[in-house]
Amino acid sequence: MASTAPVLVFMGPAGTGKSTVAGMLAGRLGWDFQEGDDLHPAENVAKMASGHALNDDDRWPWLDRVAAWIDGQITADRPGVITCSALKRSYRDVLRRDDVTFVLLMGDPALVLERLLRRQGHYMPPSLLTSQFETLEIPDADEQAIRVDLDLTPQEQVQQVVDRLHLSPA
Repeated sequence: MASTAPVLVFMGPAGTGKSTVAGMLAGRLGWDFQEGDDLHPAENVAKMASGHALNDDDRWPWLDRVAAWIDGQITADRPGVITCSALKRSYRDVLRRDDVTFVLLMGDPALVLERLLRRQGHYMPPSLLTSQFETLEIPDADEQAIRVDLDLTPQEQVQQVVDRLHLSPA
């Protein structure tokens, strides 16, 4: 890792388990955790809840809030984990820092749809999943990112992140 206090951004389309796996990892390591969805402006939540995909103009204020959280962690020299779809490289560019590693949770879109259909109490409707996969730009080799397969259990995904990034408790 690039720092004694890394920040991991769990990224990918809705329904890939970002919140579950990121929360488990943060709990295991004793790191700070931020649910990125909680940083969305109310207008974004309402737009998605009504079945409309966000556009870039909708996303920039949210990405600025996510970046501010990351900067706060780095400034405080505290490791952290945050969720953010970060679907496009241009979005990741807003979040990219030397101390940030992106963790892409990825798998078969049919599996992700199945998960979304079972999920309750979330504003993101399954009807928007196709637009998320269409928007997704897989991180390039020059981006500090790893990919974790959805075929693994959440516990195995956490272990894979720990092992691949050589992470240890705070």
